Amino acid sequence: MIKANTTRKTTFAALMISGIVAAASNVPAQAAAWPEKPIEVIVPYTPGGSTDTVSRVVMKRLSERLGQPVVISNKPGANSTIGTATAAKAKPDGYTFVMVLAAYTVNPHLYKLNYSFKDFEPISHVADLPLFLFVSDKLPVKTVAELVDYGKKHPDTLTYASSGAGSSAHLTGANFGLQAGLAMTHIPYKGSAPILTDLLSGQVSMVFDPILVPMQYVKQGKLKALAITSAKRWDDEPNIPTMGEAGFPGFEMNSWAALLAPAGTSKDIVDRVSKEIAEIVQEPEVKKTFKDSGFVPVGSTPADLSKLIQKDTVMYGEIIKKANIKLN
Repeated sequence: MIKANTTRKTTFAALMISGIVAAASNVPAQAAAWPEKPIEVIVPYTPGGSTDTVSRVVMKRLSERLGQPVVISNKPGANSTIGTATAAKAKPDGYTFVMVLAAYTVNPHLYKLNYSFKDFEPISHVADLPLFLFVSDKLPVKTVAELVDYGKKHPDTLTYASSGAGSSAHLTGANFGLQAGLAMTHIPYKGSAPILTDLLSGQVSMVFDPILVPMQYVKQGKLKALAITSAKRWDDEPNIPTMGEAGFPGFEMNSWAALLAPAGTSKDIVDRVSKEIAEIVQEPEVKKTFKDSGFVPVGSTPADLSKLIQKDTVMYGEIIKKANIKLN
């Protein structure tokens, strides 16, 4: 009887130990197995744009590091809400991500969304996209102070362009008007090409836009660049002051690119991808591509991205409310 009891106890103990060992060994095995198939990164913008370019160069490097294809899927529409909604419904298995811009923090104030911030895991603040204040050469101003003075002496004459209601250019222009005490008229366009045409002809007064295209016309003396919206000056344009230096302390309104995953994605995967991106964006070739596209590399932690999202959501909400911005 004692022998049978001992045998049963020994067998039970052996089973328990083997179960614990198997469970313990299974966790790192599963983590190490990811990724086992191609990964999809949704870009909720059209192909060929600066966001798409930046996404592709980063994801190409990520694919090399992970040993699996990382496929870009462009799903544009409704100020990025269509592609973002698609990502929100994806399985949180580490095989779907989404690259968003600052519009992610604007859209909850302007659209009825079928997703929320709770549907996503922040991964990395990949890069900043500073905006420059470009003004028509037809305006007799050379500084932001002179622009404000001109606007006050000629009320209701200044106009500012954007690629659409709720865009970064729109809200940055609206905030400038609020802070400067200027009554300016917003002119929305369908794309950047017609904005540039009207800016060059003087049909519109100004635009807050990335450096990429307009700066070449500044070099030709056909436009003026009065300031940059970031905290620091652009390396290649050291004579252009920040908005803070130009008389608007705290005026920092960069657009940005960030990577998210569906809520519930493994913390191990989130941390792994975040770490890889932080290293990727500092590679010389990647930094050059970013710079050529008007971006500044960042590569943050998930926690820092979460703070940025919270901060900008509050900031844009206040601007939208004060400027009484609504979608038609």
